[in-house]
Amino acid sequence: MSKKLYETIEITDLKDMLNKTKDIYADKIAYKVRDGKDGYITFTHKQVRKMVDSLGTALIDMGLKGKRIAVIGENRYEWEIAYLSIVCGTGIVVPLDKSLPENELESLIERSEVEAIFYSQKYEEALTKIKYNENNKLKHLISMDNTEHASGIYSEQELIQKGENLIAQGNREFIDAKIDSEKMAIMLFTSGTTSSSKVVSLSHKNICSNLMDIGSILDITSEDTLLSILPIHHVFECTVGFLFSLYKGATTVFCDGLKHVIDNLKEYKVSVMACVPGIYERIFDIIRKGLEKQGKLEEILRREEELRNHTMEEKRKAFPEIHEMLGGNIKLFISGAAALDRKIEERYRLLGLNLVQGYGLTETSPVVAVGTNEEYRLGSIGKVVPSMEAKLVDVNQEGIGELVVKGPNIALGYYQDEVATKEAFQGEWFYTGDLAKIDEDGYIYICGRKKSVIVLKNGKNIFPEEMEVLVNKIEGVKESFIFGKQLSEDKENIKIHVKVVYDKEIVKNVYKAETEEEIYKAILEKIKEVNEQMPKYKAIRGLILTEEPLIKTTTNKIKRQANLDAIYELNH
Repeated sequence: MSKKLYETIEITDLKDMLNKTKDIYADKIAYKVRDGKDGYITFTHKQVRKMVDSLGTALIDMGLKGKRIAVIGENRYEWEIAYLSIVCGTGIVVPLDKSLPENELESLIERSEVEAIFYSQKYEEALTKIKYNENNKLKHLISMDNTEHASGIYSEQELIQKGENLIAQGNREFIDAKIDSEKMAIMLFTSGTTSSSKVVSLSHKNICSNLMDIGSILDITSEDTLLSILPIHHVFECTVGFLFSLYKGATTVFCDGLKHVIDNLKEYKVSVMACVPGIYERIFDIIRKGLEKQGKLEEILRREEELRNHTMEEKRKAFPEIHEMLGGNIKLFISGAAALDRKIEERYRLLGLNLVQGYGLTETSPVVAVGTNEEYRLGSIGKVVPSMEAKLVDVNQEGIGELVVKGPNIALGYYQDEVATKEAFQGEWFYTGDLAKIDEDGYIYICGRKKSVIVLKNGKNIFPEEMEVLVNKIEGVKESFIFGKQLSEDKENIKIHVKVVYDKEIVKNVYKAETEEEIYKAILEKIKEVNEQMPKYKAIRGLILTEEPLIKTTTNKIKRQANLDAIYELNH
């Protein structure tokens, strides 16, 4: 397990977190929000806590004490205030995925039995319809955008004002509310269709133990600015971006969209970002192309090698032009939610950009492990956080087994799903479904999902995720899907195939390929080059080309079974 590097404030629940940090960070900026094209509005940590108390007081006054309340919308401070006002004394919060189509949204509202929902403007029409469906319990719609109550819809702004008045009149129902830190306070739907998605039950204890763990190993303070970029309903962003920022007294700024990441890093002088590998790859490509255009790439690569064994601080000072491209203030990049290409990770660090991998799941609130300034190894997700334990079960000859973990951040279980809970939560241990190696020093290396492993006739295991990283490096390949195909003449003989989603324009420019046949031939040649990097048993023997994106969850993870089914249907 990771060793604690920094002192943390002991907290029992999120209300306790807000109260204990209120005076410490009172006048520090909690949110910096765009107001028009060039202006900004700021809110201090003291103001944030006052808004939470006011909104929570108004919600209890509406009769929502002990009820389930949903929140849906883009990343914004109003979403965060709503979440805290529910969970810190009103009832149970249900964060919903903003990418869901209307029918799936309706299904989740029914399944979670929410009685009120906070939402941003684009959902008003759909939610107004859903509210009048007798299959759900939805009674109250609360707009994050409207400035006053109208047509039976509440305004979050107006409710904050109302709660402030109630507090002034002596109402302390929310302020004095007691929190049971071990009961379900958060209902989170896992990725997948609404019929198959499970509901993870999280408590205050789960989240707060994770906040304290992260705070004890990552160097993040009230002087830092965090860029909120991943979907906020997702537990990775919710814990590491939103709640952790408030716990540490930092400033949160909101991304204007994936195209604007580098602009936002510069504009807000961001120091910390938690994101997915795809964004770091995109940033790296932009940096590289910028250096090529300036004719500086060869010089930078030469200096990288010269400084390979220097400290991160020395590397940082050696490449000021790179750091300035990202605002000049980057202290920590955290990559999570999927495997990070080892070479990308290495290149960032050669430039003095402190990129580390983290790993977690919804069921672990979410952080299980993360690389730190003192305990870091290339390609590893680091060691487990201080209050957790990890081990491998069903270990094979290569030292790979299923990663199982235990600690105070492990969820209470899957809501109303005894079968799934018994399968994944065995005693104190949670079975992650991920295959991993753990080295003699405790560093964990994720190999792939247990369910997606392809087992060959000779007993060898192939991890599709590992091979997809290699295929995705081919210029013109947007994404890929590795799968095993049984050959008709030998039912036991599985050969590796790949489905490649390509970018027609890039393929045309790079390989001068116009026709389908030319494109196929060009990509196939590149696949053969990939094969040369691997043992023969892993060689890719078949190729499917398409411009259609792969089927993915709303959090951008490949749905393996759905993609296999689609390939099977196409070939039968």
